[in-house]
Amino acid sequence: MAFGLWFTLFELLLKLFLILAFVKKGCAGITSTFTRTKWQSFDIPLDHKVLAIPNGYNAPQQVHITQGDYDGKAVMISWVTADKPGSSRVQYGTSEKKYDFKADGTVANYTFYNYKSGYIHHCLVDGLEYETKYYYKIGEGHSSREFWFQTPPKIDPDSPFTFGIIGDLGQTYNSLSTLEHYMQSGGQTVLFLGDLSYADRYQYNDVGIRWDSWGRFIERSAAYQPWIWSAGNHEIEYMPDVGEVLPFKSFLHRFSTPHLASRSNNPLWYAIRRASAHIIVLSSYSPHVKYTPQWLWLRDELKRVDRKKTPWLIILMHVPIYNSNQAHFMEGESMRAVFEHWFVRHRVDFIFAGHVHAYERSIINRGRPSPSGEKCNIKGKTVGQNIEQRNRKVEKWIPEKLRNRFPHDIRTYCSAKYRISNIRYNVSSGYRYPVPNKSAPVYVTVGDGGNQEGLAGRFRDPQPEYSAFREASYGHSTLELKNRTHAFLNWHRNEDGQKVHADSVIFLNRHWASNLRRRRLKKDRLKARGKIDF
Repeated sequence: MAFGLWFTLFELLLKLFLILAFVKKGCAGITSTFTRTKWQSFDIPLDHKVLAIPNGYNAPQQVHITQGDYDGKAVMISWVTADKPGSSRVQYGTSEKKYDFKADGTVANYTFYNYKSGYIHHCLVDGLEYETKYYYKIGEGHSSREFWFQTPPKIDPDSPFTFGIIGDLGQTYNSLSTLEHYMQSGGQTVLFLGDLSYADRYQYNDVGIRWDSWGRFIERSAAYQPWIWSAGNHEIEYMPDVGEVLPFKSFLHRFSTPHLASRSNNPLWYAIRRASAHIIVLSSYSPHVKYTPQWLWLRDELKRVDRKKTPWLIILMHVPIYNSNQAHFMEGESMRAVFEHWFVRHRVDFIFAGHVHAYERSIINRGRPSPSGEKCNIKGKTVGQNIEQRNRKVEKWIPEKLRNRFPHDIRTYCSAKYRISNIRYNVSSGYRYPVPNKSAPVYVTVGDGGNQEGLAGRFRDPQPEYSAFREASYGHSTLELKNRTHAFLNWHRNEDGQKVHADSVIFLNRHWASNLRRRRLKKDRLKARGKIDF
């Protein structure tokens, strides 16, 4: 009797030990305890050299490019001239200082309160060749300026490409650190997640002035490679007290998007294809409920996705629909309720968002390779390996008769929770919490570009099971698409001026990985039947 009571007590204590050991260190997500020495989050002074106006009368400034068509054979080149309209012509060619081609664009300006913008030029350069370096020249006379860009590889499932992911950048010294680190990363195109200049934090004429300074700030990168734009709340600029009630006024005048090429009727939502990726940009602050223009467009665009040509399906938005930070908690719930079932049905690979000034990645496999072959790597250490080592150590002293009495083996429990969805929930019935769903996307929040509002360091506790890694530090991400089967997602922390590789994950493409498995299974069956001899 006494022995049975002791044995039961030992079993309960052992269960408690395992729960504390594995939930705290093994299967639960990681909330980084890293604390950086914060630089002051105020905007760079207007007289700083990184915001300098280029020399020369009416010299082009704020130069930036974006993709100009659906498939990456065109660019839209934009710039501002301050004194007079000047020429909207772009001269370009494949040799430096030799411009064999030309294209003519448009010019316009706008007012915001008493501020009058410079003359904003947009010029479409199309009919380009893939994987070609082009040099281009804008402006007139001695004030002209020269830049270059590289076109992407052709649309192909095995075309490698590296995207940078930046959100909520602003124009502080932290922003400068992020931009400089990104320019060293090897990224070829920026996927920008909204909240650009934070000019709306200023008043009156300073709003427009800070848009100008931000345009000069990003030129060091954006004049040489496309930045794919999405709009955030700081682009709305609804200021009725000064008579400005047209949402996105500054953004829409300054930044062009190829929305018409993807059959969109609004520049705020559109799609492009680039290398092996199909990228869809959504607008968190535009109507998106059923039957609205954005809803109708997304329904049709998802049908156009061809995973045989572009195996990687990526969606950009500003407000995250999964977020465990106290800041902006559940603000993306309306879009999740409307669109999540489409994201799952079409097996979207990645959904990138900003808005929350921190980094967070949703959970993937822990413990052993998931059915889709994913593995997790935190700070250079494979989490799955650490769990396996801990399992072996614990199993050495667990009595054999007890090993099979626990309701969940730690390996099975961990490996089941690699993707989640909440599509089974509704207001009257269904699951109350997100549940494992192998067709769901991976959600990544990259709202840590460096703006003047500072970091969002208050995460909700306990950390949700779907949250794999989260940290409130400034930085940027890169997504390296290696081929149709493999992609590397990295997050680079700006650690007091040093770029630190803090989170890294390898993904297998679910469409092609599952097809490969089916083909191998079919091959094995045919071989077993003697129909093939290899």
